Amino acid sequence: MSKELIEKAKEKFGIIIEEQLKRVEEMKKPVETPDYAALPEIIIGICWGDGIGKIISKHAQTVLEHVLKDEVAKGKIKFKDIQGLTIENRAKHKKAIPDDVLAEIKSCHVILKGPTTTPQAGDKWPNIESANVAIRRYLDLFANVRPVRIPKEGIDWCFFRENTEGAYVLGSRGFDVSDDLSVDFTVTTEQGSERIIRMAFEYAKNNNIDKVTVVTKSNVVKTTDGRFSKAAVRIAKEYPKIKLDEWYIDIMTAKLIDPARRKEFKVMVLPNLYGDILTDEAAQMQGGVGTAGSANIGKKWSMFEAIHGSAPRMIEEGRDKFADPCSMIRASAMLLRHIGFKERAEKIEMALDICGQFEKKMLITGRDTGVSGEEYTTYLLSWVDNPKLKIQWEKSVNEPCY
Repeated sequence: MSKELIEKAKEKFGIIIEEQLKRVEEMKKPVETPDYAALPEIIIGICWGDGIGKIISKHAQTVLEHVLKDEVAKGKIKFKDIQGLTIENRAKHKKAIPDDVLAEIKSCHVILKGPTTTPQAGDKWPNIESANVAIRRYLDLFANVRPVRIPKEGIDWCFFRENTEGAYVLGSRGFDVSDDLSVDFTVTTEQGSERIIRMAFEYAKNNNIDKVTVVTKSNVVKTTDGRFSKAAVRIAKEYPKIKLDEWYIDIMTAKLIDPARRKEFKVMVLPNLYGDILTDEAAQMQGGVGTAGSANIGKKWSMFEAIHGSAPRMIEEGRDKFADPCSMIRASAMLLRHIGFKERAEKIEMALDICGQFEKKMLITGRDTGVSGEEYTTYLLSWVDNPKLKIQWEKSVNEPCY
């Protein structure tokens, strides 16, 4: 065994530990949360991203501009185009987020971000970190909130995925110790666990939900997942009216598709990797990952996006105009709710349900067998503006499901 290899590994690991301890100290510092109602102007940044991100982000912006047209005219809302988050520009600067792009992002109050391409081993791009992971870290967007609704089946889930720790935050920091040994890392802090778990319990309390489900693999991953689980047990004591429900990730993936159990789940809180896996499964049940949006919430900034990737194959095959915009439109509804436009967000969400789950007058297939994203967006807006929207939604939800 080479002592030199061990010493090099110790040095790299030591640097990681130092960085994480500094991050803990940063989390302990107070941060002022914006009051959107009091702001004279709310700046919404639009990051186009890569591949189909450029297409579906535009459709989402169309919806936002439509429902916010009065606020835009009055100067309360301003849209800012941020063009530099493409893989080409990131590769050119050899950075997950070039400095000038990060400065533009930080100049906004909230961000609507299209999917971005993450380099992987063997492709043509340099080994730069995921833009998503980097943005979440730089802006400390610790909570990835992903709702999934299937009204006819009585499913109304809200997932709270920890966003700045776990396996992803150090995903590009692993290394080959030797030709035979590779090591990656996962990290869990008390502060990071507490703030995401507390957010889940607060959401449950504010929405009269009497149970929060915590998902880990703490029976095997005893130290990091164990810390997350113990934090949940401690915080749950502050919410005596809410039951703490603990599940392991492997059986949870099964129970989520179990018709006899899945309606019992309402609010779920998970470490980073498990949250990513479970919410993709849930989104598929809703109609596919193309239907699901997500919020990345921090104390100062927040970012809203689709949960899927940039779909380069669709671009290569010339099918980009048929990309499903619903994920980004649902994310835009979450953005609206976050900045104080709850009723308009609900209109978009009801229209998405009617168009995608009930009426299905137009279908998105990702090919020319269905309508284009632009046609579907027009169809959706016709329901957003329909005075009978809520009546039709309630009627559709209550119809028998055969």
